[in-house]
Amino acid sequence: MLSIGPLALAEPWALTATLALPALWLLLRVAPPSPRRVGFPALRLLLGLDGHEDSAARTPWWVLVLRLALATLVIAAAAGPVLHPVPVSASAGQPLVLVVDDSWAAARDWNARRAFLDARLARAEREGRAVMVVPTTPPADGGPPVPSQLMPAAQARSAVAALTPKPWPPDRATVAAHIRALPRDRVAEVVWLADGVDDGHGTELAQALQTLGGGVEMVLGRSGRLLLPPAETIAHDRLEIRVQRLEGDGAEAVAVRALDGSGRVLARAEGNLGATARETTLTLVLPGDLGNRAARLSIEDEDGAQSTLLLDERWRRRLVGLAGEDAAAPLLSALTYVERALAPGAELRRGTLAQLLDGAPAAMVLADMPVPSGTTGQRLGQWVDQGGVLIRFAGPMLAQAAIGGAVPDPLLPVRLRGGGRSLGGAMSWTTPQSLAAFTENTPFAGLALPADVTVTAQVLAEPSLDLAERTWARLADGTPLVTGARHGKGWTVLVHTTANASWSNLALSGLFVDMLKRLVELSDGGTVPGEGPLPPTLVLDGFGRLVAPGAAATALPNDGVTVAPGPRHPPGLYGDDGGRRALNLAPSLPPLAALTPPAGVALGHLGTPERERDLRPPLLAAALALLALDLLLALGLRGALRSGTAVAAILLSTIPDSRAADVAALEAALETRLAYVRTGDAAIDAKSAAGLAALSRVVGERSTASLGPPMAVDLERDPVLFFPLLYWPVTPSQTPPGPQAVERLNAYMRTGGMIVFDTADQADPAGPMPQATLRRLTAGLVLPPLAPVDEEHVLTRSFYLLKDTPGRFVGGNVWVADGEVQGNDGVSPVVMGGNDWAGAWAADSGGRPLYAAVPGGERQRELAYRFGVNLVMYALTGNYKADQVHVPAIMERLGR
Repeated sequence: MLSIGPLALAEPWALTATLALPALWLLLRVAPPSPRRVGFPALRLLLGLDGHEDSAARTPWWVLVLRLALATLVIAAAAGPVLHPVPVSASAGQPLVLVVDDSWAAARDWNARRAFLDARLARAEREGRAVMVVPTTPPADGGPPVPSQLMPAAQARSAVAALTPKPWPPDRATVAAHIRALPRDRVAEVVWLADGVDDGHGTELAQALQTLGGGVEMVLGRSGRLLLPPAETIAHDRLEIRVQRLEGDGAEAVAVRALDGSGRVLARAEGNLGATARETTLTLVLPGDLGNRAARLSIEDEDGAQSTLLLDERWRRRLVGLAGEDAAAPLLSALTYVERALAPGAELRRGTLAQLLDGAPAAMVLADMPVPSGTTGQRLGQWVDQGGVLIRFAGPMLAQAAIGGAVPDPLLPVRLRGGGRSLGGAMSWTTPQSLAAFTENTPFAGLALPADVTVTAQVLAEPSLDLAERTWARLADGTPLVTGARHGKGWTVLVHTTANASWSNLALSGLFVDMLKRLVELSDGGTVPGEGPLPPTLVLDGFGRLVAPGAAATALPNDGVTVAPGPRHPPGLYGDDGGRRALNLAPSLPPLAALTPPAGVALGHLGTPERERDLRPPLLAAALALLALDLLLALGLRGALRSGTAVAAILLSTIPDSRAADVAALEAALETRLAYVRTGDAAIDAKSAAGLAALSRVVGERSTASLGPPMAVDLERDPVLFFPLLYWPVTPSQTPPGPQAVERLNAYMRTGGMIVFDTADQADPAGPMPQATLRRLTAGLVLPPLAPVDEEHVLTRSFYLLKDTPGRFVGGNVWVADGEVQGNDGVSPVVMGGNDWAGAWAADSGGRPLYAAVPGGERQRELAYRFGVNLVMYALTGNYKADQVHVPAIMERLGR
């Protein structure tokens, strides 16, 4: 229940002006006498004059009161009075407790949360209230979240400014315990800026806050969306990505991007979340070797560790070489089952050892094949030393080589005993042997063990002191089934049974697929669990940026146990450059559940306009009304209202200008400005405005052109003929312009105007998806045939000499009119691209860039500015620099 709270003043010092009211009283009492109408006959100039000297008349008391009221209203408006609702139980002297969820879920709209906190602190400062700031997420130093002391609101601003979202969940249970331990000597009002996600202790914290007695208001914002990892059995050219969010967040679009290590966008996928949908699946297409270059996935235009997915060697498609004898029947081949097991997640190549080594594979499989002697064998050993993984399978040939070989095979992890062991042989089992459970310090830790997998024959390892350490899988009787050992930077692995079904049915099981995948993952310097902890290399902060690890970050245990991200193990990359492991936040989080306030807690939403009311506008309006009334009264006392001219003038001044709709056209005509199409998307429009404003400033600094602030254009209502350049950000949700707007745009292009279409997705406008959107939006527009810009086009030399046309992204083609343009001084009426130029130009009021330029950083941004200057000069000056193309011919003629 709310009531109107006390009157708050933004500028209390302005009230000192009321001390001047007595002086105003004396001044306002004096008024000139009313004028007397006296005839002026030329012959009676000196007759009939009254020699009495008139003194100033006294101002009527009601006029005096009116003018004092007018002065009081002006003084009161200058003090900035504000009325706002407060809880019934709250008073101006009560402390304010600000509980802030600074977890991963708050990163998505952190700027809006900061603005909300600043507004609440400003209110508390006006009311003179003490403030306690209570973060709910453990800090980066690994300690628990601790409430601050009560402090003045001005001092609390620094505590709030130091808050940033953390890339791990909150600890509301600890905060609730701290709140219960607070003294209850004063009633406190509580405002909880919640992240909207329930960690299982939300109700507990709310109930603890209610014990402070001053009422609890829970304010909810937009929670972050989770980017969940793709399935491990991925196709070779695509990733199936899931995006999850809280239920009931409304319909919204979502886009996911794949980026390489330098930030370059490799692929992008778009989708939609319905009004009630909690999850959607997007398909990222990564043709060729782009999948191996992807370093991270992220949700577009959403900062946060939850919306970032780091990729490590487990998600890369490695090149695996397969060598061995092929049988006439495919099911008897030693490589058929290996090929089928590895095909979904690796690029496979068959051939001889020499051919495979030429391709530099990450791993190689030898099925029942001894290592050849000579140069090929030496090359194979060097390849393993440099980080390759050699996976070998036993068979009759390897068993025979162990019997008759005088020199041990150097590329086996263990020495083999002469003679094999088989069901019904000299060294035989009475029944087929099953597998023993995998231990934790092996690559197979955690794999489920099927009960129906059995082995009927194997090659045996020679007993040694390190045999137990090198054994990664055993049969039920303890004999090794898989052994492995380091060899330089690489690994040698031996499966002591065949790769087909002749000695075992292992190759027919799903366990075979998982085991081979784990073995291939050892390539590129990977480690075996238990070999040593993985130190943190780069970690994610709360906004999803890779930064250096802090002092509290510790090594990631390499024991195969899943670790939840936190201050000790932040999400990020662990291990050395050769074999990093990614620890991501989203996969470790439980299913999202909405935070529901208990009974008695008032619920608000971030972004809802504050219900406090600024009284300055009505006070100024009242003052203006009194001023107009005073003017009428003064004119009446002087007799000036008899003709009615003054009354007409005053009435006409109150009539709105019928030409108000043409103000924008007037402003555009009086000063040269750039313009952008208003899309209806607030974020896109803000980016366009900031980008063109920064570009206009750069053009003014680097050339003699002087551009005014850019203007937004509504295609259905506003004229466009006054602008030399119209920037049109293309979004799939836009509505095509109507017939009148199309006619205006065609006239604009015919008379020298230029429209810059920017799909802002790095896609080539000639591609299928952007082209479909462009065709829909430009239906009815008379567009010339288009061709990609080359180095000879005047657009690349109108001011700067450029070889590329980058924006926030690079790589996409830029399209202009094909061939010579008739009229318009040779200027192409259309420029199309997808590099997000406005995003590269956009800067805040301090000149700081608003968006990252990838992959080239600030150098790429500078080139984007140069292209923008070229674009403006091309639109303003036309095609005059095209004559540079003919300079060689002109010089040749002059030489003659």
